[in-house]
Amino acid sequence: MNVNELVQMVFSGISPLVIEDVVDEGGRVVVRARTPKEPAPCPACGVPSGQVHGYHWRKVADVPVDGRQIVLRVRVRRLVCPTRGCCQTFREQVPGVLQRYQRRTTRLTRQVKAVVKELAGRAGARLLAAMAMGLSRHTALRALLSIPLPASRIPRVIGVDDFALRRRHHYATVVIDAETHERIDVLPDRTAGTLETWLRAHPGVEVVCRDGSTTYAEAIRRALPDAVQVGDRWHVWHNLCEVALSEVKAHSNCWATVLDAPLYDGPRAQTTLERWHQVHDLLNQGVGLLECGRRLQLALNTVKRYARADRPERMLRVPKYRSSLVDPHREHLRKRRAEDPAVPVQNLFEEIKALGFTGCLNLLHKYINQGRADADRSHISPRRLARMLLTRPENLKAGHRDLLARLTAACPEMTHLATAVRTFAPLLKPQPENADALDRWITQVLTADLPYLHAFTRGLERDRNAVIAAVTLTYSNGPTEGINTKTKRIARQMHGRAGFNLLRHRILLG
Repeated sequence: MNVNELVQMVFSGISPLVIEDVVDEGGRVVVRARTPKEPAPCPACGVPSGQVHGYHWRKVADVPVDGRQIVLRVRVRRLVCPTRGCCQTFREQVPGVLQRYQRRTTRLTRQVKAVVKELAGRAGARLLAAMAMGLSRHTALRALLSIPLPASRIPRVIGVDDFALRRRHHYATVVIDAETHERIDVLPDRTAGTLETWLRAHPGVEVVCRDGSTTYAEAIRRALPDAVQVGDRWHVWHNLCEVALSEVKAHSNCWATVLDAPLYDGPRAQTTLERWHQVHDLLNQGVGLLECGRRLQLALNTVKRYARADRPERMLRVPKYRSSLVDPHREHLRKRRAEDPAVPVQNLFEEIKALGFTGCLNLLHKYINQGRADADRSHISPRRLARMLLTRPENLKAGHRDLLARLTAACPEMTHLATAVRTFAPLLKPQPENADALDRWITQVLTADLPYLHAFTRGLERDRNAVIAAVTLTYSNGPTEGINTKTKRIARQMHGRAGFNLLRHRILLG
């Protein structure tokens, strides 16, 4: 292969130009070239012209070779337009190689945009510098914002969900095509008015997938009264998991007796029982929940939790202790306290310290006051029992299935809870007959003494149409949640430095 063939192979991306010389300047390679002598069309009238008025040089950067920057010096002709009344002269352009007013070749610009699309400003500039394509972070952002967004279209089925711009302070809304998972738009907030305005400006939507947000539901109802709203099945199941855990905790005094597990009876338990009596005494006098919270200086949700418990024993919990530095010395403490119940804690501290205890005296005081030195740790926690209850039976080990059967038979309420969970799970597989099955499930649940589950059914009734659509139609808001996961990655890359416009641009570019 001769030198000319090698040059043509290395610089094949600028083949429309005529390469005249290649100069190695050490840190960079300078390529001198010129445009061909063929006539070029006038940009105004399109009439080709070959009459040369003059020449000028353009200096642009090209893709690096061998880790070194390539500088392209091109002699460009200024031609005379033959059309009377048109522009007198014009500079010829080389489509696919040089663009008007650009300092980079088209292929270098394409590579720069590919990098900044993934990494944005600072990170993109660092990577480009390592690839011998150095440019500032500001230029990187300009290159990113110059990438055209995909053509906007209005799909038949969309998904809407919110994501945090600044958690607990500022949120935005993303709209996607629920069938193709393409991003459609990003709205600057999550208010009903903003979404309603967008929906009115983009007619043609027939189905909207969303979560349980009442704000989105109201906006869709006002803008698209005939559209089908589809709730998110994952959120429905998640809400059921939360109330199942609450019910398991409320019946700790039932299933704990099966395992001979002790209930927490320390000072906190006594305070809990006293508060239950205080709340129910006020409720029996006709005092409202808000007024109860004001008089007892309790949060409204705390008052509701006490009000749901029909007996004070349902407020007691099986203690769940984290591992402690005192655990290895539990047998020694139990033996010493059995021999001498009045032994000072300071003496016990000195004894276990000699045995290798590295904690402090306050930790030992807390350990003894909680009763952990005298009682065994619970065999199972409420959260673990709830997890077993919500797991597919075929995915449980044989021992866990037997244990679950024993614990759910501890009281009628636990039996009803297990039945409700098992019968609700099949409804999450969309079927046309699930609408009637959901009504039967709600009727069955209301016959049991499960106040937390009753609150769950009230939530289903409030969003009844969306829930029925969720269990009967195959559409889901899962793709929107996936887009939100990618959006969090993009936001972390920019460390909160970018504004909404740049973030929106990156989200829509995908």
